[in-house]
Amino acid sequence: MKRLLIYVSVIVALVVGAYLLIYGLPGSSPVSYTFATVTRGDVETTVSATGTLSPVTTIEVGTQVSGTIDSIFVDFNDTVKAGQILVVLDTLLLKASVIDAEASVEKAEAQVAQAQADYDRNKTLFDKKLISESEWLPYAINLKSQQATRKSAEASLDRARRNLDYAVIRSPIDGIVIGRSVEAGQTVAASLSTPTLFTIAQDLASMEILADVDESDIGEIKVGQDVRFEVASYIDKEFTGTVTQIRLQPQTISNVVTYTVVVEAPNTDNLLLPGMTATVDFITERHTNVLMVPSKALRFRPTEDQLAAVRKRREATRPETTDSTRATSARRAFAGARSAQPPENAGTVWFLDSLGQIAPAPVQTGMTDGSNIEIVRSPVLSEGMQIIAGESSSEESSSTTTTTEQRRPMNGPPGMRPF
Repeated sequence: MKRLLIYVSVIVALVVGAYLLIYGLPGSSPVSYTFATVTRGDVETTVSATGTLSPVTTIEVGTQVSGTIDSIFVDFNDTVKAGQILVVLDTLLLKASVIDAEASVEKAEAQVAQAQADYDRNKTLFDKKLISESEWLPYAINLKSQQATRKSAEASLDRARRNLDYAVIRSPIDGIVIGRSVEAGQTVAASLSTPTLFTIAQDLASMEILADVDESDIGEIKVGQDVRFEVASYIDKEFTGTVTQIRLQPQTISNVVTYTVVVEAPNTDNLLLPGMTATVDFITERHTNVLMVPSKALRFRPTEDQLAAVRKRREATRPETTDSTRATSARRAFAGARSAQPPENAGTVWFLDSLGQIAPAPVQTGMTDGSNIEIVRSPVLSEGMQIIAGESSSEESSSTTTTTEQRRPMNGPPGMRPF
């Protein structure tokens, strides 16, 4: 029995020893960190919206006369010039109307000539007192009436000729045909409204985006702002533009108030097509070539034990002082603490010093884009320096992170006083 107990005790001791050898004593394992690099680049704030691409100038070409389409000379994507013939209507009835109007004018001119002769003959008799005024007056009235009839006939002739000209439909601008709504042989009726035959975009080398911006963000949008946008057709390509107009007319959809912002975008490569949906980022503020760190680095907080160790090292590095000197320094520090104001947007990031010990680096921050934050001023940080972004779990430290004993990032001055 004693021998059995000895065997069991030895086995238990071996198991405990192996566990401590592998895992160490509780709380004695080194702290593992995730690190980030201080970089230099651009930090910007944006307002996001969606919009639809369209040509800057779009003309809908219609017809002012009714009739059957006789010939069509252009198709989708054709480039046209101003004055170029697009379509011709059947002109048979229109030419007949012109001939009828010309006949009406000739008839009216003959009636005017007869009325003028009657007027002249009876005017002579009236001047010689051979007929009374009541007998002469109908001839004068008839002349005026026939002259008015001739003017009406001439107007009808002008209208008929113009309608005949309208049967030949021409392009009003230089551009490209992006829409066609008719076919040869189709009848179009212009009695109530002008039917649209073609849609012509003036120039696809310059597009515009009509973006819907929420009312909570519209105050940050200004004319002339730079814009960055993407379209689904080219996921890896980024396009740019400029805000040209903020329309004051609101739109309310599902109780959400939005305003239309017009963005002009160059399309020199002809990659952007009308109707594409664009995801737009309005760049409201941008700081270029600034020192920046990940935002999570400023959210890292050491433990109380780590802070105590930092304070202990700081005290150890301070020079010896006498009681009177210490009292004077304390009074000055107290007076300075009452009058001094902490810097705006002050913060602290942490790094490992030359001894592998955690140390603070005071910073004054600027703008942020959510993932990175600008460092306006820091006596410690420099480009390329490694800083602590957070603590990693034991599982992470074994595969993806580096412990304090295994890796020491770029050195920095130990024991800096945070703001």
